[in-house]
Amino acid sequence: MFLSAHNSARSQMAEGLLRHLYGDCYLAYSAGVDPAEVDPLTVEVMAERGIDVSRQKSKSLKELWGTAFDVVAKIRDWDKEPCPFFPQGKRRAHKPLEDPLVAEGAEERMLALRAARDDLESWIVETFGR
Repeated sequence: MFLSAHNSARSQMAEGLLRHLYGDCYLAYSAGVDPAEVDPLTVEVMAERGIDVSRQKSKSLKELWGTAFDVVAKIRDWDKEPCPFFPQGKRRAHKPLEDPLVAEGAEERMLALRAARDDLESWIVETFGR
């Protein structure tokens, strides 16, 4: 399970990437501390890679509380975002990554989302790859 602040961009991208790359080995989930709608630009950026996250829904951490996961991965800006506690993970992973949605302007946000997507993809291959 991937955790982020709002479950609107980073954790949604991580969920989609893990399903796309290793869906035969993992069930992917995501949630946020303070969930917001999945950002439309996130959907667009993922579609550029042929990954459809348009049907993914933003979920609260509370919705998955009590569910056991093999890995709980926190994706957040260590200096600016709260660190959620989620005890139901056999293993923990951490990916420091600034929220791309804080970028001002649509073009800047797209560039930040693409950079985050590419960074997450590399990290997922390194962390979860075979």
